[in-house]
Amino acid sequence: MQKRLLTYLFLAVMTAFLPACSSDKDDKQQEEKPVEELYNGAQKALKEKNYEEATRLFEEVERQHPYSQWATKAQLMAAYSAYEGDNYDDAILALDRFVELHPGSEDIDYAYYLKALAYYEQISDVARDQAITKEALDAFNTLVQRFPDSKYARDAKLKMDLTYDHLAGKEMEIGRYYLNRGETNAAINRFRAVVKDYQTTTHVPEALHRLVECYLSLGLHTEAERVAAVLGYNYPGSKWYQDTYNIIDPARRKEVFEGRSFTDKAIDSLFRAD
Repeated sequence: MQKRLLTYLFLAVMTAFLPACSSDKDDKQQEEKPVEELYNGAQKALKEKNYEEATRLFEEVERQHPYSQWATKAQLMAAYSAYEGDNYDDAILALDRFVELHPGSEDIDYAYYLKALAYYEQISDVARDQAITKEALDAFNTLVQRFPDSKYARDAKLKMDLTYDHLAGKEMEIGRYYLNRGETNAAINRFRAVVKDYQTTTHVPEALHRLVECYLSLGLHTEAERVAAVLGYNYPGSKWYQDTYNIIDPARRKEVFEGRSFTDKAIDSLFRAD
């Protein structure tokens, strides 16, 4: 998944000194250096996309100069460098530590945002376990709830929508699997979950269509027609509407799609009895 991190302003604020000479590579961890040299060396490594070295040098700023004005900034920059280097677990650990140590930082919303991105970049295809996807969703939601006015909130909301869509896609994949195996009741549970829990996603029209298929296969024609009416009312121009129209009894189509037998066609009330 391509990264789309909004960090230009952030990096500009974090850049404080002109580049200095690179440090000696021998005995890196023990050699004490001025904070300016370490911080500028880290910035240089970051610009050169040497993310491992950048992370190390930002961490050295904090280790060697824990009480300097740059120690806090270096902590966050170390996390960012780890993130850019695809070392997401290290980035998340660093960000958790930053949040714990500096809850009042002016960059605290960015820390939450970057943590969410570190999860988001690890989202795999729908065939894999979605634990990371849920972690990303929770992290973005935390940012939006705690910092609704943050400049990162808008992008977080957009990525939340994509994350919901991904989770719905997983439910659809499992539902289709059960349907193909003839385990209709198990399939119904998955498709119903998409309609109930992921109403704003792109998967809802297909989920409704699959429910119609399932109910018809079980001989539950009233339930099938009820769902078909919901689909026709909310998604009349979708591919799944036409597919559903074709499998409804021709003698019932007018009543289902144009009549008033199904007065409550809102998705959020489709399973009100639950």
